[in-house]
Amino acid sequence: MTDKIKTNVTIDGRNFTVIGDGSEEYVKMLASFVDGKIKEMTNKNDKLSSSMAATLAALNIADELFKSNKELESLKAEAKAPLENYSSILEQLEVEKNKNEELTIKCNTLKDEIIEAKRQYELLMKENESYKKAIEIKERELKENQTMIKKLQDKIYENQMELIEVKKELEEVLKTIDEEKNLFVKEEY
Repeated sequence: MTDKIKTNVTIDGRNFTVIGDGSEEYVKMLASFVDGKIKEMTNKNDKLSSSMAATLAALNIADELFKSNKELESLKAEAKAPLENYSSILEQLEVEKNKNEELTIKCNTLKDEIIEAKRQYELLMKENESYKKAIEIKERELKENQTMIKKLQDKIYENQMELIEVKKELEEVLKTIDEEKNLFVKEEY
């Protein structure tokens, strides 16, 4: 047997004793709400009798209750769908976590590849720089060699010209010697 609580309240100027399971504060709050609704009805139409005002207040309270119940049912239905889908959402979350882990691993692999590519790039750039320096040295040597070849070609040309001159002179000398020899030979006859 539960202990019932007795609470004295005033509604529409009348005193009532309410016996129930609710706390005294709760019952007084309900009585104040009902009293306010009845006063609201009498303030709107002062020709209403006390029972008519109470009936209209009860009708308004019932309307609010029905609307609240309808909204509660709608909210329960909205809340039910996510709860029913909870296990599939958890599965989907697990799948997405696995994908995320795979992508993280792939991202780290790609980062490592990028670091290695940068290192290789730097090595190639250093190697390229040394090749450029070697090419510059070879180009300088080539220019020097070309200059030397030009000088040598000029020298060869000069020597060939000199040789031609010497040959002409030699031919003239030989001609002269031949002529003198022929003269000597003629004189001996």
